[in-house]
Amino acid sequence: MDEILSTLRAAGKRVTAAKRTVADVLLRASSDLTADEVTRRVQELRPDVSPSTVYRILEEFEGLHLVVHAHLARAAAVYHLAGPVHGHLVCDLCGATIEVPARSFDTLSRSLLSHYDFLLDRHHVAISGTCAACRPPRRRAT
Repeated sequence: MDEILSTLRAAGKRVTAAKRTVADVLLRASSDLTADEVTRRVQELRPDVSPSTVYRILEEFEGLHLVVHAHLARAAAVYHLAGPVHGHLVCDLCGATIEVPARSFDTLSRSLLSHYDFLLDRHHVAISGTCAACRPPRRRAT
């Protein structure tokens, strides 16, 4: 929390109760949250904070590189505190999301840069497919 508040102050931003609450919600989250989920959790603690205020705070935090958002398949964008870069694997059938370290995308990233002159933004990587729980068992070769 101290690092978030220090970053806000260093950028000349006000530290409000609403910002503290959004930061607290993100710090306590065990997984990425949509803006609506952040709003719901914030309002459980501070009912006076409007959804538009939460959205503005998330945008401000992202502009200060405190928060990162990612788009997962057809779902709403999710937010998490900036930290170790990771991508996501999203199951098309059940919607399960698996966070994977950015290094898992090293080969793909190099290939995209080499063949297409395209620099991959690893914060926003979401690959869709089918998770192990939804996939039929593999047949053994006979």
